[in-house]
Amino acid sequence: MPPLTSRRLALSIGALLAALALSVAVCASLGSSRYTLLDLLRHAADEETAQAMILRVRLPRILMAALAGAALGAAGAVFQAVLRNPLADPYILGVSGGAALGAFAATALGLPAIVRVLPVREAAAFLGAIATVAVLFVLSSTRGRVVPYPMLLIGVIMNTVYLALILLIETVVESSRLHGVRLWMIGTIPIEEYGLIAALSVVLVLSLLGLASYGRDLNLMSAGEEAARSLGVTVERTRVVTVILASLITAAVVSVAGPIGFVGLIVPHSARLMFGPDHRLLVPASALTGAIFLIFADTLARTVMAPTEIPVGVVTALCGGPFFLWLYRRQAGGGYFQ
Repeated sequence: MPPLTSRRLALSIGALLAALALSVAVCASLGSSRYTLLDLLRHAADEETAQAMILRVRLPRILMAALAGAALGAAGAVFQAVLRNPLADPYILGVSGGAALGAFAATALGLPAIVRVLPVREAAAFLGAIATVAVLFVLSSTRGRVVPYPMLLIGVIMNTVYLALILLIETVVESSRLHGVRLWMIGTIPIEEYGLIAALSVVLVLSLLGLASYGRDLNLMSAGEEAARSLGVTVERTRVVTVILASLITAAVVSVAGPIGFVGLIVPHSARLMFGPDHRLLVPASALTGAIFLIFADTLARTVMAPTEIPVGVVTALCGGPFFLWLYRRQAGGGYFQ
């Protein structure tokens, strides 16, 4: 890959933004009903129905898919760099599972209905994600150094424990509080109000700007902590800040759409192949690529068996499972980010 210049950065981000806009336009015209964007532009006879279908149903869902994909894609790129583990992903590491448990427990206790003025569910998801990351670091540290690969096994174990706790809570809590929770646990893009979409957009954009500002430090940390320290990187601060931001956007997505798996694994590696390993470009590229990927994945989920919809988590798992096995096999005989 050629060295990253301001021109290459601008062209790459511009191309991805154009592809994202095209993805939104195409997928807004796809669905179980026949209405397309052209019906709105041509002022068709049933324009009001088309407007309701596209602007109130399809577009909010597409925007939610874009936000979720962007968050998970960027979080995956950060976790892979900070943990120096090419198989790291919020879902595999248990971060999504911890966020899901936090959000699920808050919902089961009825806290969102009691404390209406605060984002209780989102806060509980964030606490669950941060607690998971803390446990991962503690259990995988040896003599003050983080050993990357045990984290995968620890993450699988924690996911199993989280699932057991969620099933236990579901068993003892009245079902009326947990309506639709099974689909949410698989990963489902909901149709949300534009106000919530705007709020999530602000959180995501600010977090991504923060993560992008650590691009140089992430580049150096990918080569090893000692090398990064020798070049002036405050490794502990970089790790804490980037992990908190990555956990924040993961929790924000999980609290709304559930634990959607493997997006944070597939997307960063795809972006790395297209744009190179420089995190100053890789983090925003992973966010935009993730948005495009999940938009099409969710469109497939809602159209392939129309009018029946399947959870988008099923689509991403069917894509991500084989990809994970292939990547594991590929990395078994080589180094990081080959």
